[in-house]
Amino acid sequence: MARFPYRSCCRVPAWCLATVVLALAACGGREAPPESSACVDCHRDATPNVVTDWELSRHSATGVDCALCHGDGHGTAEDVALVRTPTLETCADCHPIQAEQFEGGKHALAWASMNAMPTTHWLPMALTEGMKGCGGCHRFGVKTEDEIRQLKAEGITFGLSSCDACHTRHLFSVAEAREPQACRTCHMGMDHPQWEMYSSSKHGVRHLLKQNGTLPDEAAAPTCQTCHMPQGDHGVRTAWGFLGVRLPLAEDPEWAADQTTILQALGVLDPEGNPTPRLDVVRQADVARLTQEDWQRERDRMIAICEDCHSGNLVRAELQKGDDMIREADRLLADAIRIVAALYADGVLRKPEHYAYDYPDLLAFHDAPTVIEQRLFRMHLEHRMRTFQGAFHNNPDYSLWYGWSEMVQDLTEIRELAEELRARR
Repeated sequence: MARFPYRSCCRVPAWCLATVVLALAACGGREAPPESSACVDCHRDATPNVVTDWELSRHSATGVDCALCHGDGHGTAEDVALVRTPTLETCADCHPIQAEQFEGGKHALAWASMNAMPTTHWLPMALTEGMKGCGGCHRFGVKTEDEIRQLKAEGITFGLSSCDACHTRHLFSVAEAREPQACRTCHMGMDHPQWEMYSSSKHGVRHLLKQNGTLPDEAAAPTCQTCHMPQGDHGVRTAWGFLGVRLPLAEDPEWAADQTTILQALGVLDPEGNPTPRLDVVRQADVARLTQEDWQRERDRMIAICEDCHSGNLVRAELQKGDDMIREADRLLADAIRIVAALYADGVLRKPEHYAYDYPDLLAFHDAPTVIEQRLFRMHLEHRMRTFQGAFHNNPDYSLWYGWSEMVQDLTEIRELAEELRARR
């Protein structure tokens, strides 16, 4: 159940209703700047750019001042610890619908999914606790009150509200969050290269040409938000989910067998094909679609979005091509998984003690002890995802050269390494 049920207008604080009224008025003309407060007077010297951003913001124009978000407990340099750190609940007081949508989507689970990874805690603490590495982006997710208290105790006081990951403080610009560059901070690089895929696709190139004035503002050029946040919906969901796996299994028996192998290597099915407790973790992290209805709902939503620019026949055909790429990628990955699993079963390769079954654990490979296991990890988390994500983002280069071709090389090397290991036995 969402933590922020929809609040009718009668339940929104009176000062927030006034804010909404003033915000609407601000759309029609320039508001006079608010009167200077003690916070602004002090911080104009201490953190001048923070004040400048706030003065440029809609919050400033509508009278949402520092104390409404940070409380009024802090007044001097000696009592900084009394500053209230805004959380999602703080933003939800005035933005309940967006907060409810966000909490029901995948971004809200970013923090939980990172901590659910079996080997997250094997990473250097400078990365995870320092909000660097995975934590630098996955801090986006909703945290419990206990987690927030622990983070504050460790000196981490930023990035707890989630909203400021896209609407960066203290400007909190809607216009900024609507641009695809707002997504770039997290969605680029190794296992999240969607920015590179999008920006060099025809969709992304046309939007860049709109931004630099080559194309008119009215020209069609979808952004990340067009497809993944229609009408400003903060849920941000996709049919296949992050892991690119789903239930029920495919009707094609060969693909179903490959999907089963991958789900076993993800630890959500045991060697006999029965669900494991980790299936509940995957379900809670919302990184896969586990019912036909859930998958179809997200697919139908995307079809409706694409049909704003394309015919229904073209849309369905292009999305089917993405599905087909997942099937082809699954064939390569499943072959590689079976090779490594056979090494475990035959005693050629020592299975790590914390692996539950004689299968490589694709969610625990940060600590994979051998080259062949590390190669399988990259094949799954990097190259397979680039193969199908490139297809869905209309980027042939990523699908082929950074995805499929790399997977073929991965499988070739895994086969050779397996032969060498067996020969040395």
